[in-house]
Amino acid sequence: MFAHPNSYQGLYSFFSSSMKSWLLVNLFFLLTLVVHAQAPSFRSYQKLQEYQGLYEYTNRTTLKLAASPKDSLLYALIADGRYPLYPVGPDLFLNQSKDTVRFQRDTQKKIVSYSVKQQRFQRLNSTLTFPRQMWYPRLSPFTYRYNVPTQASDGLLVGSLQHSGLDSTLLATMVNKIADGTYPNIHSILIIKDGRLVFEEYFFDYTQDSLHQLRSATKSFISALTGIAIDKGLIKSVHEPVLPFFPEYTLQNQSELKQQLTIEHLLTNQSGLDCDITNEQSAGNEEKMDYSPDWVKFTLDLPMIDKPGGKGMYCSGNPITAGRIIEKQAHMSLPDFARQTLFDPLGITQFNWHFQPDLTSAESYCQLYLRPRDMAKFGLLYLNKGQWQGKQIISQDWVTASMAKHSVVQNTNYGYLWWLKYLNAAGTRYDGVTAQGNGGQRIYIWPAQNMVTVITGGNFNQQSPSDGLMATYILAAFNKK
Repeated sequence: MFAHPNSYQGLYSFFSSSMKSWLLVNLFFLLTLVVHAQAPSFRSYQKLQEYQGLYEYTNRTTLKLAASPKDSLLYALIADGRYPLYPVGPDLFLNQSKDTVRFQRDTQKKIVSYSVKQQRFQRLNSTLTFPRQMWYPRLSPFTYRYNVPTQASDGLLVGSLQHSGLDSTLLATMVNKIADGTYPNIHSILIIKDGRLVFEEYFFDYTQDSLHQLRSATKSFISALTGIAIDKGLIKSVHEPVLPFFPEYTLQNQSELKQQLTIEHLLTNQSGLDCDITNEQSAGNEEKMDYSPDWVKFTLDLPMIDKPGGKGMYCSGNPITAGRIIEKQAHMSLPDFARQTLFDPLGITQFNWHFQPDLTSAESYCQLYLRPRDMAKFGLLYLNKGQWQGKQIISQDWVTASMAKHSVVQNTNYGYLWWLKYLNAAGTRYDGVTAQGNGGQRIYIWPAQNMVTVITGGNFNQQSPSDGLMATYILAAFNKK
């Protein structure tokens, strides 16, 4: 599912890996790139174009392979993710997990399939083309000039950087460093200051209208929908026990502790279930959940290793279960409930959300796709204590509770599926609340600065520069204030 931004998880059988092996893999990649400088012909950009096309993939899905003119590497394109394949010989590559990916040819020497882990996948289309802009943050020649964001009919007010307290020079430096590749795979950066969108930049082939995956930032939307369900009386309170919502299940590993599990424990990642993304040996390992027929039952079947309300353990099964409870009580799908109670009131008309917690979502993780502008509106809703254009969309009490500390997860204070994190900007501490997801997806709320910032990116399963950009070029402007 939509996992923690810098963690390895059950992404794809083709490209998954543990964080433990990540360092070894990257060392290998470094050595590969060194050799690549004097690479034989099978590693050239022209040769790699032979492999481009649409291919079969796991779980009856597809992927695209594209050769990059920027670094002469072959990439697998899955959703918004780009995953490099490193050439080690003719028709032979290694993926990020160091699995061997071997391509097969027909009698005319044309690529017809690839195989990995004893599975073979057919090439479906060999005539795909890819825009040059998808490989470069900004096409050269590039000279940055600040422009006030465009006023649209989406409900967001726009304004200028002037008198905002932000530093235009710092922001220009940030854009130029993204453009020259210093900070890789940044897709968009938006800043709302004092209620107005004052900064909006997109990179590569992303635009104002591009839907972007949120990964684990989706969790914060499930938190909001839980609050709305409580506001509407569909759920009595966060203290309701979880198991009575699922009388259709005959659960494994029943215990008195499991009977004590409440909705609040799901929201604070304190379920006590054996489900912890930082532990590869956890029974709730996401790769196991991803290909299970029912993610909710998989989660509730897990053994208890702690009391509910005890240790904070990051577990994607927790918000998935909360989402299913909302569906049961609202008698509609979670996306439909979101449309009626959250998206329509916010003027969000474009989104994609396949919330089907079973193996059909193994490659999409039940995650939400939104435009960055609409992500910013969601952050502004929370900054304004649940109000949008004078209307209370979520109760102030719920927003306050969601942004308060309830647990500690991965050494970070945690609210109701929100991270309560701080960033240091040149020695000054800034406290914020963040929805965040793998790849560098961020919706930051900075109450003291009356500011919301959104960053989207494609740094999947690796350290994202999002927090560094936020601290160095955006928050640092307030050090002098």
